Amino acid sequence: MSQGNTLAMDSVRGQGSIQMLLTAEQDAQHIVNSARTAKTARLRQAKDEAEREVQLYRTNMEAEYQKMISDTSGSSGSNVKRLEEETDAKIKNLKESSSKVRSDIVSMLMKYVTTVKT
Repeated sequence: MSQGNTLAMDSVRGQGSIQMLLTAEQDAQHIVNSARTAKTARLRQAKDEAEREVQLYRTNMEAEYQKMISDTSGSSGSNVKRLEEETDAKIKNLKESSSKVRSDIVSMLMKYVTTVKT
């Protein structure tokens, strides 16, 4: 073979190699694009699922809250009455306790008021 033929074959092989590289690059680009599309779809799906879960949780919490309100508002009259009775009992105990020590306190105050320090 002559040197010219060798150069021509090397040139053809070089072009073939370049074409193979270009094809491989295009294939790789298609794979990357497919992966991006799939990732975007998965993210969108995960977001939708999360929004559904949040809405379900919010609905459940709202239902529990409304139930709690209805349970407590129905018995608020009895709660008020119970609290009034407890308060009255505590006031009565305080009055009884204060009447027991009243004379001691009056004596102590009189002692301090009438004692003159020299």
